Amino acid sequence: MSGTLALTLTGAEVLRPGGLDNAPLSLAGGRIVEDRQARHVDLTGLRVLPGLVDVHGDGFERHLAPRRGAMRDLGQGVAATEAELAANGITTAVLAQFWSWEGGMRGPEFALRFLEALAGHRGLGTDMRAQLRMETCLVQDYPAIADAVARFGIGYVVFNDHLPHAALAAGKRPPRLTGQALKSGRSPEDHLALLQRLHGQSDRVPAALEGLAARLAAAGVILGSHDDATASGRALWRGRGVAVSEFPETHEAAAEARSGGDRIVLGAPNVVRGGSHSGNVAAADLVAKGLCDALASDYHYPAPRQAALMLAETMGLTAAWDLVTAGPAHLLGLTDRGRLLPGLRADLVVMDDSGHVGATIAGGRITHMSGSVAARFVASV
Repeated sequence: MSGTLALTLTGAEVLRPGGLDNAPLSLAGGRIVEDRQARHVDLTGLRVLPGLVDVHGDGFERHLAPRRGAMRDLGQGVAATEAELAANGITTAVLAQFWSWEGGMRGPEFALRFLEALAGHRGLGTDMRAQLRMETCLVQDYPAIADAVARFGIGYVVFNDHLPHAALAAGKRPPRLTGQALKSGRSPEDHLALLQRLHGQSDRVPAALEGLAARLAAAGVILGSHDDATASGRALWRGRGVAVSEFPETHEAAAEARSGGDRIVLGAPNVVRGGSHSGNVAAADLVAKGLCDALASDYHYPAPRQAALMLAETMGLTAAWDLVTAGPAHLLGLTDRGRLLPGLRADLVVMDDSGHVGATIAGGRITHMSGSVAARFVASV
């Protein structure tokens, strides 16, 4: 394969499924191979681990709108996103794009612009995929959403409902209304009228949602629900064929997901921070109870690496690193990555004892390299 490395890494501790060992690791043709290659790179004193698989992140938004208002050329923002992903050891990234009544960068028009830009991106080698986070109240948009999923080959759709139903049902003005209106480009009055109209058609959502979920599932799309708060709510989603619980808010919801065989995604920033910023269950507590299949960056790309290293202190590096590699790869149905084994993609990260990323290789291509690690690769030429 053009542009891919053919070399053998020696001297490093390599994290394989059975744990760390010092056996050499060889790469060729974008894959991990058994045969030693002619070129050797000495990585003594460093660690080589599987590249991270980020199953859900919206940190890319800051690259698409570095100041108020989106960039004209979204391709430049996508390129900047890849650079940040690579610098944090992420070799596969699912970019979570809203399709929401919030408008602006989270509105349908922007979603289509972003999907076009991502489809046209020819980058360094990071596998960047789209997830569509759709607001369930937008019943009139369901056909357009299904069309976008098919057109762009989106393999993962998550259902959200962020309408302030309680306030709207009580006839109250929802909190943060003015700020939301300004971001959407609407007046506060128009924004409130939209929310009221969407809330008023809530009775149409269940039947329409079941139809859309069935259509997407039949096409092989992975379906998830966001912020499950109750066991009954999670069971309801499962009945619709929605088998991923993203960021469950309570132990009860997560336990229901596990008992029903669903996959559970938690936020890595929650682990790093030591708890939820909104008072929900702490992710580390759920991890300790076996109620987690994947840790996601959510809004901060350094967090998966940081969270895994923190958790390694109590659960061991192999199990902790699986939560940001093999676990999310399995959830996404990607059987060719997440572990360092012959035949799998050459997705790996080189780190020192402090967790600093010296190099990231995705599909056998260098996506990030710096400092003393870069010097070692150059010296081996």
